[in-house]
Amino acid sequence: MGEIKSAFEKAMEKVERLEKPSEEEIKKWKHLPQGEKLASSYLKDESSLLVELAKYDEDAKRFVSEGAQQVLLRNIDLPKDDFIARKNKKVMEGIKVLKSDKVRIENVYSKMRSIFEHYEQQGGVQKKQAYERLKGNFEMKLQQAIQQQLGTPLAGIKIDVEKQPQFQEEWRRTLAQLDSQYYKLLDEYKQEIQAIS
Repeated sequence: MGEIKSAFEKAMEKVERLEKPSEEEIKKWKHLPQGEKLASSYLKDESSLLVELAKYDEDAKRFVSEGAQQVLLRNIDLPKDDFIARKNKKVMEGIKVLKSDKVRIENVYSKMRSIFEHYEQQGGVQKKQAYERLKGNFEMKLQQAIQQQLGTPLAGIKIDVEKQPQFQEEWRRTLAQLDSQYYKLLDEYKQEIQAIS
């Protein structure tokens, strides 16, 4: 029991030595979550960023804006479907409201839109080619494995490899690999956006 008490006492001594949070840190802790909540509300079409931000004084607005920006940036994704493409557009409009340097933000957005267009056009072609290549390789390997087990060639038997769990798993891995190059660029652009005032 004495050891527990002394460990507790040591912990309490460390807590007492900790510095009190600055007023700046307290404001940040208070207003960042408000900004996060505001961004969520904005994404659900329940509020206007401009109207809601106007309710805060300049000091608080900085942290509310930062919290909102964090949520909005996390919501930018590769346009895998129309819903995500529309959401990206809304998110980018929201971030632009939060930023004062509209020219720099628009320059990053141009690069981002270029990536989105490439993803939708060339990415689709790349995925289709990769899918067909993977499917062909898988069919060949599966037929070879069955032929080895049976000892005779398979005549006229067609195997639907697309329904095989191993094929599905390999396709998910291939998709992730194809998307990773786009995500890398997207993350770089998100960091650029964060650095803009």
